[in-house]
Amino acid sequence: MLNFMEGQQFETFSVIGKNTLTMIKLAILASGNGTNAQRISEYFADNNQITVDCIIYNKRDAYVAERAKKLGVPAFYFGWADFYNNGNVLNFLQQRHIDWVILAGFLWLVPENMLDAFPNRIINIHPALLPNYGGKGMYGHHVHEAVIANKEKESGITIHIVDKHYDRGTTLFQAKCSLTDADTPDTLADKIHLLEQEYFPVVIEKAILK
Repeated sequence: MLNFMEGQQFETFSVIGKNTLTMIKLAILASGNGTNAQRISEYFADNNQITVDCIIYNKRDAYVAERAKKLGVPAFYFGWADFYNNGNVLNFLQQRHIDWVILAGFLWLVPENMLDAFPNRIINIHPALLPNYGGKGMYGHHVHEAVIANKEKESGITIHIVDKHYDRGTTLFQAKCSLTDADTPDTLADKIHLLEQEYFPVVIEKAILK
């Protein structure tokens, strides 16, 4: 139930088949496998208002880069200094006229210059029911292991606006899943993944077009 409460050359691309000058442009930030980035990109592939302009990743071996290539979405690697020291990432986003930034498994705290440039226009998904199981170091399997260790009866996802603290921005949406004594961190991860795939793109679209 929906419950809304080391650098990179700058290049110019366009998404095939779309006039991006008239679209709301998203940049997806990711650090790993990229299943949510793929789902979001596929969801908006035929949208006439919103387009995924590019994917930015911060680990050179992140598989999200391969997914982006298969999807035909431009992907760019940026390192720590580009985010926090020299402003390259922010400059890049501004040069591409990005409207919204989506964190899809991005593990670094968003720098303040980006928060200032995109006020209330950066969205993150967290694999737990915040405010529980959030904060620095609480991501992926770390979250699922903690939930199982505490014998919780439910978990879920939280989609929220990003602020300067880990996992503390305004909540846009939460969805829950039930747990049993037989669940493990792996089976919980599978349940969370299904919720992410179902709801994340839909909530992004509703937040942008509200």
